[in-house]
Amino acid sequence: MNLLKILKKSVIDSQLYVSLMGTLFAVFFMEEQNTFRLPSVVLIFITYFSGYLYTKYQYTKYFFKILVLNGIAGIICAFLIYHNHNEIRLVKWFVIVVLGLLYNSFFLDVYIRKIPFLKVFYVGLVWALVNCWLTLPEFNFPIFFISLFFITALVLPFDIRDMKRDTVQTFPMLVGVQNTKYIAYILIFASVILSILYLTPHYYIPFFLSGMVSYIFIYFSENERSDAYFSFGVETCSALPFLFLLIMEYF
Repeated sequence: MNLLKILKKSVIDSQLYVSLMGTLFAVFFMEEQNTFRLPSVVLIFITYFSGYLYTKYQYTKYFFKILVLNGIAGIICAFLIYHNHNEIRLVKWFVIVVLGLLYNSFFLDVYIRKIPFLKVFYVGLVWALVNCWLTLPEFNFPIFFISLFFITALVLPFDIRDMKRDTVQTFPMLVGVQNTKYIAYILIFASVILSILYLTPHYYIPFFLSGMVSYIFIYFSENERSDAYFSFGVETCSALPFLFLLIMEYF
C-alpha cells in the first residue's frame, strides 16, 4: 500500500504521468506521418509537463517556484525549436502555449475551465493541435478530428469523477452519468471510424484496439471509483495507440 501511495505521489500527482501519456499519443501520429524526431518528443513532453504543473500549483505556495521552472522550461523549448526546427515551429508552439494559459490562469477574469461544457472540448483541442499541427509541416485535418474526438471522450470520465465537487456545470450534472458515457462512446466511435478511413491498417488497428479498451474504462467509470482508476487507468488509454503499435511491430 505504501508503494502505491509513493507511486501516486511521485508519478501521477506530480503530473509526470499525464505528460508522458500525452507525449506517447503524439508519438503515435508522428510515427504514422514519418515525422518522429527525438527533439520534438522532448519538446512535447516539456510543454505538457510545464502546462500541467502550472494548472495544478497556481493557487499554492509553490507557484513562484513553478513559474521559475516554467520559465526555464520555456527557454529549453525555444532552444530545442531554434536548433532543430524553424521559426514557424516556434510560432506554432507559442500559440499552443497561449491556448494552455487561457484554459486556466488566475490573472484572467474568465478562463476556459470556468465556462460550462467547454472544458472537455478545449483539452481535446490543445492535444489535437499538438498532433496535427505542431509536428507537421501542414495542418492535418483527419489527425485533428481523430485526436479531438478521442481525447474529448477520455476527459468525460474525469467529469464523472468530479461531478460532486465541480463548481461549473458539466455534462454529468446536466444529462447524467449514463448519458455522458453515451456521448463518450459516440466520440470514440467517430474517432475510430476516422482512423479506419484515413490511416493505414498498420496504424488504425492499434487505434481500433485502443478504442475498445477505452470503451471498457468509460463503461466502468463511476463517481465512487478511486482516483487511481481515472488518473492511471483512463489516462493510460491515450498512450494505448502507441503501445499497441509497439506490440504489433515487435511481437
